[in-house]
Amino acid sequence: MLEKFFGGLDFGTSGARISIIDSNRDLVYTSSVIYKYQFSSPLSWSSSCQELLNNLPDELKKDIKGLAISGTSGTLTACDLKGKTFGEAIPYYQICDGHKDLIDSLAEGEDHLKTPFSSLSKALKLIDKYGENILLRHQSDWITGWLIKDWTHGEEGNNIKLGWNLEKESWPKSYVGTNLIKCLPKIIKSGLPIGLINETLAKKFNLNNKLQIISGTTDSNAAFLAAGLKKREGLTILGTTIVLKKNINKHIKEKGITIHRIGDELVCGGASNAGCGILSKFFSDSEIRELSRQINPKKHTSLNLLPLNSKGERFPENNPSLEPILNPRPVSDSLYLHALLEGLAQIELKGWKKLQEITGSLPEKIVTIGGGSKNPQWRSIRAKTINIPIVTCNKTTSYGTALLASNSK
Repeated sequence: MLEKFFGGLDFGTSGARISIIDSNRDLVYTSSVIYKYQFSSPLSWSSSCQELLNNLPDELKKDIKGLAISGTSGTLTACDLKGKTFGEAIPYYQICDGHKDLIDSLAEGEDHLKTPFSSLSKALKLIDKYGENILLRHQSDWITGWLIKDWTHGEEGNNIKLGWNLEKESWPKSYVGTNLIKCLPKIIKSGLPIGLINETLAKKFNLNNKLQIISGTTDSNAAFLAAGLKKREGLTILGTTIVLKKNINKHIKEKGITIHRIGDELVCGGASNAGCGILSKFFSDSEIRELSRQINPKKHTSLNLLPLNSKGERFPENNPSLEPILNPRPVSDSLYLHALLEGLAQIELKGWKKLQEITGSLPEKIVTIGGGSKNPQWRSIRAKTINIPIVTCNKTTSYGTALLASNSK
């Protein structure tokens, strides 16, 4: 009997990764690439996808039965019916001001949409720029469409910030009769088959022409799947940004907080604009590793930095006007890195306190995933700051996406 394999492709802020697992959910292959162009260029996404698929080992290609895509939540692009994009996408972290009165009327009772970081605010800006005869698709949905050459569908989790209601499983009634409604995707639940890979692409990459493309998810939901969280555990994702997630029992509506359905579970979470992205503005990866070794996590710098990647914050404080605090910068690079890590730990602490305020409880243990989880000094600083046991998950987000594909078998 031939082995069956399942793949997950994850598209982040700086690059993409693929993971292939077998029917026992064991990882058999993984690889990553850095974007050739800007993150906001869909050409970066498609070229990375091609490179990763082309470089798959030949012994795997013909036996991959399912493939799912995860991408950054809130990164929105405009395209035509054939998927041709109009300019660059609007990244998840970009503020889109304007349309306040229209957003208030469209999103009545939906506070999570009334923020300049929402996909709704980005959608209205794209319609203003390119007209109403466009399709609005998030990063994961656009790549999924590229693989089957059909951009009709969108996955539920990726479209919550655009207005999709998980409880009612519908777009808001206020959208009916507007220019917006015809630009929106037909929603399909995460983990369900959408269609077969395009025949031309299957031939080009020597893939199984019966390869099912599975409705994907957001990058943070894929990380949640990879971490395999238990009920009383919380998840911190230390990527370009910091994302926190925990299980809940009922729906919550609040600015800066997103509710997702992952399998049979309801999960709430928030994403800061701070994270590893700010570290890369000052230091290379090798410099971070070397300078981290010089840090004594038991000591405190007292510099009190607020290391946002740019102006504006989504969570734990929803404030588009919040300015980063990156000074004073000491002469010692290791001391500055120490202060940045302390500032990031403080943001994470405030995030967990915010989720405690909303849900009534803190996690008993925090599972950490992402590039920043590998830094032992940062982990010690976080443990001292947050005062909750912290463990590291070595699985990748693309592994979680592959699990999603395997669930559809």
